[in-house]
Amino acid sequence: FPTAWARDDDEYLAKADALVGDADGLVGYALAPHAPYTVSDPTFERVLELAEARDLLIHTHVHESSAEIDEELVARGVRPFERLRRLGVVSSRLLAAHMTHLTPEEIELVAELGATVVHCPESNMKLANGFCPVDRLLDAGARVIVGTDGPASNNDLDMLGELRTAALLVKGASRDATKLPAIRALRMATIEAARALRLDHLVGSIEPGKRADLIAVDLSQPETSPVYDPISQLLYAAHRGLVREAWIDGKRRLRAGVVEDVDLPGVLAKARAWRERI
Repeated sequence: FPTAWARDDDEYLAKADALVGDADGLVGYALAPHAPYTVSDPTFERVLELAEARDLLIHTHVHESSAEIDEELVARGVRPFERLRRLGVVSSRLLAAHMTHLTPEEIELVAELGATVVHCPESNMKLANGFCPVDRLLDAGARVIVGTDGPASNNDLDMLGELRTAALLVKGASRDATKLPAIRALRMATIEAARALRLDHLVGSIEPGKRADLIAVDLSQPETSPVYDPISQLLYAAHRGLVREAWIDGKRRLRAGVVEDVDLPGVLAKARAWRERI
């Protein structure tokens, strides 16, 4: 769609190509065609061509709802995931967000072709779009990581809250309390996410030689006391308000719960001004 950024596919892709060539050490890029129902086959083919030329990941929304699947079947006679597979988009480059309503065959193909599923449980629930079959994907050997989607369908963007929802939802949906243990859920948000983004040589775990991308969570508060298992406590009791410190590439960005070098009153004033304008 035309926006203030670009008028058409040609301009979008040309600007994307130029941006990638101008990346710095803390900024990386992926191509993000929105979804099969909003992007044409020729544009997906051009996205794939640019992704291969620039060695980029492709992030898109796939099987977000049953309505999307039904519309594609009527319009093209094929399910959206299969359409992307035929175009060559389904590979280790693909970050497929949502992925609800998957068939057993699609689950096997995700694992076989090396695509990553970005599970967004709270967005899926808020929009009543269904549930990603996380346990079956993991059992098949697929990589599943956790995301929030955007603020329009997930109001707080709280990754700790998202992890808790993801872990609990799998248990409830499968009726198996052993599914998705806390440590595995934590890995989905850390090292597995880093691997999916091809950044695991830099971040995703605390190891010598990696960047100091760290958070410190205060588990001494009433809602997280007493602590018997820190990982379980982090997943099932903590929230983002308990994140007290944060470092990005060794530089402190959050100190005692306050973001460094950010004019918070000014940001909030802008938010209020935009609320009135909208």
